[in-house]
Amino acid sequence: MGKNQGCFWGCLHYMFDYQTQKTLVIPNLGVGAFFRFSQLLVILYVVGYVCVVQKAYQEKDSVISSVTTKVKGFAFTNTSDMDPRIWDVADYVIPSQGDDSFFVLTNMVITPLQTQSRCPEFPDPSSTCVDDGDCIEGYNNPRGNGVRTGLCENYSTTAQTCQVRSWCPLEEDTELPEHALLAAAENFTVLIKNTITYPKFNFHRRNILSHINSSYLAGCEFNRATDPDCPIFRLKHIVSEAGEEFQDMAVKGGVLGVIIDWSCDLDWWAGKCFPKYSFRRLDSKHPVHNVAPGYNFRFAKYYKDQNGTEIRSLIKAYGIRFDVIVFGTAGKFGIIPTIVNLGAALSILRLLPMVSDWFMLTFTRKRDIYSKCKVTHLNEDAVTEAVSMGTSYGTQ
Repeated sequence: MGKNQGCFWGCLHYMFDYQTQKTLVIPNLGVGAFFRFSQLLVILYVVGYVCVVQKAYQEKDSVISSVTTKVKGFAFTNTSDMDPRIWDVADYVIPSQGDDSFFVLTNMVITPLQTQSRCPEFPDPSSTCVDDGDCIEGYNNPRGNGVRTGLCENYSTTAQTCQVRSWCPLEEDTELPEHALLAAAENFTVLIKNTITYPKFNFHRRNILSHINSSYLAGCEFNRATDPDCPIFRLKHIVSEAGEEFQDMAVKGGVLGVIIDWSCDLDWWAGKCFPKYSFRRLDSKHPVHNVAPGYNFRFAKYYKDQNGTEIRSLIKAYGIRFDVIVFGTAGKFGIIPTIVNLGAALSILRLLPMVSDWFMLTFTRKRDIYSKCKVTHLNEDAVTEAVSMGTSYGTQ
């Protein structure tokens, strides 16, 4: 019975004995230096990284953006395939009204005077034939150029292919001009108008900054060193800053990114919110895996002859597509993130005495002495008796 009672009181003391902090001054320079160095590291982390670099005391918001573009320039061509011609913005910018991307025509393969008629398919293993029985009427080969009529006819003196109903003559796009027809496109310019907003802070701004007026805009051109605020860019300079050569890229086309960074600090003591421009090629340019390189598509121009027959000129257009990519995050002082991060910093500082105790009780030579002084169990009866003896009075 006594054993059970002792166990009960032992568990009771274990659960309900109160532990309070006791200040113990350790005259050890090593332990003290470790503790102060740990505090210094935490303060440097909180001030230097959390506050200065990450600006964790700020509320954040993501940018909402709209973009419009306007290209200007002229080009002149005079080749054996077409008459001398002046190309303006209505000819080489497709579509004519660009939003966050625009396409500039630089090279092309033209198939003129096509009409709805019948003609032999190009020779390949699926279209060659010996007689009409090899050509199924109404068959539509997705990789072909039309619907088969069921007839086999001479493509040349050495080959026979199935006849198709299509726009004839068929397009031959195997011979692309080695040099871009619209090589002068490198001197075209584009005006990029970008408006951004941070709705949480009710903040609005344009990339046409407040000091830019009409006379300045009429004569400026973006230059990273001398005129970084001008929103008018020469296409050659865009391609060059992306690490490419315009005339090489213009032959088969490609995709370029005009990247506008609106990372803003909206605190009144900072007031920094200006666009930062960078340029990068977005499509793949692998030196080995270069199947189907560049960027191209087809469109046609339709008209009718004197007899009312519909005729079209098919154009396989090669060129450079410019994608305007806008991103950014704004920050502004907020009381809630400030309190949260301040509390996190104080919590880390609160843990340092525990780390220092562990260091003291593990690596110091006098760790046994420190351990005995660190934890003291109070014996109330002994203390009461000692106090009573020390304060008693009597006569000899």
